[in-house]
Amino acid sequence: MSLLDLMAWDAENQVDLIDQPLLMVAGDISDTRYMTDAVFEKATGTLDKELVLIKGANHIETYWKPDYVAQESAAVSQFFLKKLS
Repeated sequence: MSLLDLMAWDAENQVDLIDQPLLMVAGDISDTRYMTDAVFEKATGTLDKELVLIKGANHIETYWKPDYVAQESAAVSQFFLKKLS
């Protein structure tokens, strides 16, 4: 693929192909939340999906603020325990 191909490719247009359990995590006040909401809505290939919103978190804070990272880690751990058990 060329760089132009990669730049033109839109994963959101293919999200309906996901047919596995899906977990999405975002800050509830994130400036990128609209993208998470759009992808979650378009993920119609699975009914086994979950959206976790981290209260009070913006996008960047979810990477380094200990309280937010702890909430994300707990959500991911619980998701994998349910789906892989």
